[in-house]
Amino acid sequence: MSQLTTLARPYAKAAFETAVFDDNLAQWSASLGMLAAIMQQPKVSKYMSVPSRSAHVQAATLIELCGNEISEKAGNFVSLLASNKRLALLPEISAIFEKLKADRERIVDVDVVSAFTMSAESQQALSATLKSRLQREVKLSTKVDQSLIGGVIVRAGDLVLDSSVRGKLKKLSETMNA
Repeated sequence: MSQLTTLARPYAKAAFETAVFDDNLAQWSASLGMLAAIMQQPKVSKYMSVPSRSAHVQAATLIELCGNEISEKAGNFVSLLASNKRLALLPEISAIFEKLKADRERIVDVDVVSAFTMSAESQQALSATLKSRLQREVKLSTKVDQSLIGGVIVRAGDLVLDSSVRGKLKKLSETMNA
C-alpha cells in the first residue's frame, strides 16, 4: 500500500496542480473518481493488465469508457499514465487528489463511533466543537458500536480521540499491569 502511495503521489500532485491552475478542482475530482471506479472493475482491470496491449490502446479504451465525462486534459493524463504503465494507480491517485482537495478547501472528514445512536443535536454540537478545534469545515459520519459500552471515538485524519468506556478500561488495565 505504501509503495502504491509513493508511486501515485507525483501523479496526484500533478493533476491537483493542473486542476488548481485551471480553477477546475470539481471536474478533475469527478474525472479521477470515475476513472478510479472504472479501473476497479474486475473486467477492466483484467483487460488493462494484459501486457501485449499497447499504452495507446489502453488509454483509448479507458477514455472511451468514460465517454464525454472527462476533459481533454484528463484524457491526456490517462495517456500519460498508460505510457508509464501506471493506470492501475488511478484509485490511489484519486484518493490522494481528494485529500489534497480537502486540505485546500479546509474540509475534514470526521468518523464518530459511539456506543449509542447520537441525536441530531449531539451531532451538531460535536460538529461545531470540532470545527472550532480543527479550524476546518467538518463532514461528520456516525456509526454505532455497542462494544464501546459508552462514550465515543472520534477520528479526523491522523487525530484520534478515544473517550469510550472500553478505551478507558483498557488504559486502566495497562496502567495496573505496568
